[in-house]
Amino acid sequence: MSDLKGYRKPWWHTQPEYVHPAYGSTVKRGPLQPLIEIPATLSEVTGPVFSATTIGKHAADLTAGHAGESIGERIIVTGRVLDENGKALSNTLLEIWQCNAAGRYLHEGDLHDAPLDPNFTGLGQVVTDAEGRYRFTTIRPGEYPWRNHYNAWRPAHIHFSLFGEAFAQRLVTQMYFPGDPLLPFDPIFNCIADEKARNRLVSSLDWENSKSEFALAYRFDIVLRGRHQTPWEK
Repeated sequence: MSDLKGYRKPWWHTQPEYVHPAYGSTVKRGPLQPLIEIPATLSEVTGPVFSATTIGKHAADLTAGHAGESIGERIIVTGRVLDENGKALSNTLLEIWQCNAAGRYLHEGDLHDAPLDPNFTGLGQVVTDAEGRYRFTTIRPGEYPWRNHYNAWRPAHIHFSLFGEAFAQRLVTQMYFPGDPLLPFDPIFNCIADEKARNRLVSSLDWENSKSEFALAYRFDIVLRGRHQTPWEK
C-alpha cells in the first residue's frame, strides 16, 4: 500500500486546511511555515504485515464479546478501500473508534456526563479482503458537546484509521451519516474547501447490506488519493 505516500498532492483543495479559524484548536497547532520532509529510514517503511490472524476474534463486531448487549441502535458499516484508479487494496488494516450511543468515549479524557456502556468499548479492527472490502457491526454513535464555540455539538461520526505497508504509512479520517442536521454547523466537517470532497465523508444508506430485523447498513468507500480521494485529517 505504498499509495498512502504523497496523498496531499496535487488535489490540495480536497483536503482540510491546516488552519481553519472556526475550528479553534487549529489556530494553536496548525503550522505557519512550510512542512519539512524527513527522509524515512528502513524501519519506518517496512512492516509489519497485517492479516486476519493478527486481530481479535470479535474485532470487526463492536457489539460482541461482552457480558451483555450493547446499548443503542445496531448498524453495519461496509465499504471498499481503493486507489485513485479504482483498484482494490487488499490486506489493508482498518481501525475504527467511536463514542457510544450516549455520545461518550471510553477514555479518561472524556468528561462528558453522559453514561458509559459497560458492554461497548468503541474500538474495532478489520483487514480488507481480496476485493478491498471491509465490514463492521457496531452501534450508531451519539452526538456530543465539545466546547469549540457556543452550543457546539459534534455530529454523529466514526473515526477511521488505515495502515499501509508500515506504521509510518497511516491515514486517518471520519465518517458521517446522511441527513445529519448538525453537519452545516460543524467546523471540522466544513474545514474542507471543496464541497464534493467534503460530502465524500458522508456515508450512504446501504440497503443491500442491511440485515432484516437486525441492523441498517451504511456504505463508506475510501479512496487513497487522486481527484476523488477521501479527505484526511492532518
